[in-house]
Amino acid sequence: MTGTTNAFEMAQRQFDHVAELLQLDPQVREILRWPMREYHFRIPVRMDDGTIRVFQGFRVQHNDARGPCKGGIRFHPAETIDTVRALATWMTWKCAVVDLPLGGGKGGVIVDPATLSEGEKERLARGYIQQIWRNIGPRQDVPAPDVGTNPQMMGWMMDEYSKLVGQYTPGVITGKPVGGGGSLGRTEATGFGVIYTVREALKHLNLEPSQCVAAIQGFGNVAQYAAVGFTEILGGKVVCVSYWDREDRTAYTVSKADGIDPRFLMSITDQYGTIDKNKARAAGYSIEDGNAWLSKEADVLIPAALEGQINADTVQHIHERVKLIAEGANGPTTPEADEAIRQRGIFLIPDFLCNAGGVTVSYFESVQNDMNFYWTKEEVLQRLDTKMTQAFHAVLDLSLKEGVFMRDAAYMVAINRVVKAMELRGWI
Repeated sequence: MTGTTNAFEMAQRQFDHVAELLQLDPQVREILRWPMREYHFRIPVRMDDGTIRVFQGFRVQHNDARGPCKGGIRFHPAETIDTVRALATWMTWKCAVVDLPLGGGKGGVIVDPATLSEGEKERLARGYIQQIWRNIGPRQDVPAPDVGTNPQMMGWMMDEYSKLVGQYTPGVITGKPVGGGGSLGRTEATGFGVIYTVREALKHLNLEPSQCVAAIQGFGNVAQYAAVGFTEILGGKVVCVSYWDREDRTAYTVSKADGIDPRFLMSITDQYGTIDKNKARAAGYSIEDGNAWLSKEADVLIPAALEGQINADTVQHIHERVKLIAEGANGPTTPEADEAIRQRGIFLIPDFLCNAGGVTVSYFESVQNDMNFYWTKEEVLQRLDTKMTQAFHAVLDLSLKEGVFMRDAAYMVAINRVVKAMELRGWI
């Protein structure tokens, strides 16, 4: 969350707008506007120096009408309950829009993981599970990695849960390491999912991908594989990525007019997405201001960092050439910016459709855990492509039929599916 943007208020405003379009019953609105359950807990951790530090943890379960809650756990110094509520809400719509039999959940811990040793991270990860294990499970709520967490931490969490329940339970957590119950293709899933939807959008806009230029915000997992996918799958050119430099606490844009090499940049990036500026300069890259990605002359913008990045102020800087915005991040565009984007006629792939590749392959991981049989990477990515393509066209078709903005159409598809499940279960 950045500046004064309250992510949960934003999520509720987006929902309220579509509830009006759908003429949803006020009682149904009241159920869906708020999470069904929230857990707030304290996690005492013995640090390497022998002291005990207490961390604040959260787990929010927004709605489980369609199946077990699903959503990541973020370790972030600026984590708040409202951010977690918003992300849990968006997960409900995300799972529904891609037609997964899952609901929405999210977790968080207020911590900068970069300040912890490996041992401290492990004790915090296990401590999180010790506080919440009674309220999660393969048929209840399935966490996954998110900002500040990684597959190794998920492995520790799964192990801790298995110890507490007394049996090996790989399906309690997804995003685990391959070889420890994880799925092949999970690393690439979110970024490649973004690109599969971009490919379909470019077809709809009659644009040739190999002639298109993209500018990307972020260089974490999603942005890295979105950059790889845009260049290697679509044959297009990426002119820049941006990143947050942990050392000088500043955002930078790394650009190259004739196109970046995402694989090279990945080779000089640490696990938190910080690019080595000196090595980038030596290879002919320019280092610019952190917001420079937004005003690049590009056909496609892919915000793949944090919430609220395209807002009433920054939307004015988007280059006139831009025809498509693909939201790789959760909630990168505020409602005020949405209105400006709509007026300019820029095609937008909304976040909970665009970045649903991660949760889709997480679902595939759960299925593989249940079967105790694992697919090849090609099988995983092929199934992901099919799922994302079907979801994109379901939303596009409704958008064209009803004459509504793509974000509204995605919400309409998702909310209708959740309400239908609530009706079938007799909740309403």
